[in-house]
Amino acid sequence: MSNELKGKSAIITGASRGIGKAIAKTCASLGINLTIAARGEGPLKETADEIAKEYKVQVMGVPTDVTKLSDLENLVNKAKEKFGKIDILINNAGVSSQYPFEKQPFEDFESLVHTNYLGYVRLIRLVINDMIKNKSGAIINMVSGSTLCDPLPRTFLVYSSLKVGLRAFSKGLFWEMRDHGIKITSILPGVTDTDLTGKLKEISTDTSRLMSTEAIENAIKFALTVPVNVCPLEIAVINQQTPWTAPVIPYKQQHPDK
Repeated sequence: MSNELKGKSAIITGASRGIGKAIAKTCASLGINLTIAARGEGPLKETADEIAKEYKVQVMGVPTDVTKLSDLENLVNKAKEKFGKIDILINNAGVSSQYPFEKQPFEDFESLVHTNYLGYVRLIRLVINDMIKNKSGAIINMVSGSTLCDPLPRTFLVYSSLKVGLRAFSKGLFWEMRDHGIKITSILPGVTDTDLTGKLKEISTDTSRLMSTEAIENAIKFALTVPVNVCPLEIAVINQQTPWTAPVIPYKQQHPDK
């Protein structure tokens, strides 16, 4: 099936490092031409040059702040100018904010909403009509393994609740788009060893509990290479030792004397 992907065009956000860069390399290994997006122009260019040299595909880096609609419009326009159409969209850009809710900075709310939810929905809206016209397309959203927890993990309430919303949106979008030949897949990864998780308190102090990007790369490859009449709706890839598997409410609790 991978031969059918050669010459296809993909947009990948948050692609200059970490999970996004690993995903970009996976797509390039399948012969897919890439438009990669991230905020930092320098790292983005380095990644684009590295992937193009290693995999012999066309790679264009477009500096993009996914919180800005004008940047997203520019990203889509540049990709269409370069490659003619967009066959695949992989929404991966993300920010994290780990605080007890009463201590979470107000400015973090807006950043989380615009990056982790609204940026995804806007970018999908910008590419979806061309995919409908072409009667084909694949959209992959990076959600979160934390959405499998009920209640949500402590100190991740705003982050995880937005990911719950994204997961619900993606499921609904699948039902709307399946008759147009468009596949919608959500990836639900566990805590991964990247720069993002490296900044989280306590979660990543024991690196043996973190998984590498390899499992996520394999999930992306699976989603893109299944038969045309198959759509992996959700792929959960959870590390065995994820901190989120611990009970949110301790089994043993101190109760006041009667």
